[in-house]
Amino acid sequence: MNQFVHQRHKTESRLKRSRELVVACAPMRSNVNVSSIARTASACAVERLILIGNASLISKIARDSVSELEVSIHRTLKPVLQKLRDDGYRLVGLEQTTNSTSIHNYGFTRRTALVVGNERTGLKADILDILDDVVEIPVYGLPHSFNAAIAASMTLYEYCRQFPNG
Repeated sequence: MNQFVHQRHKTESRLKRSRELVVACAPMRSNVNVSSIARTASACAVERLILIGNASLISKIARDSVSELEVSIHRTLKPVLQKLRDDGYRLVGLEQTTNSTSIHNYGFTRRTALVVGNERTGLKADILDILDDVVEIPVYGLPHSFNAAIAASMTLYEYCRQFPNG
């Protein structure tokens, strides 16, 4: 019989190289969602989180990510994404669209900027127009989409699965 001993707060796994993944959030309605995204991003060893508008992190939710992530807040998203593209990032939106690719079939590039949409309105047309790719997470029941923070978490984990060493 196997014996399992609970190991809460195990030491983090070490990456062989830094992650070349940036998370950029459209203006969000909920700082709870923003803080949850920050916590997951930090747990996935993402180093940069870009927020738009009046977003702020709630430290009790974001936890250690407050000290681990480089967080920048901007007025608008489009110029930030254009700069990321100029820096060699592939712009990947997380949204349900006519030509989005199921996350089950999508191969991330190492240098990716994951763009997360607003909880209600998603990603606006001007942002969709500049993206390289759009991925979506299949939904099998109701409601017809996942919460923005949950969807971001699943997508970040899939990126990490594809690049387990950084």
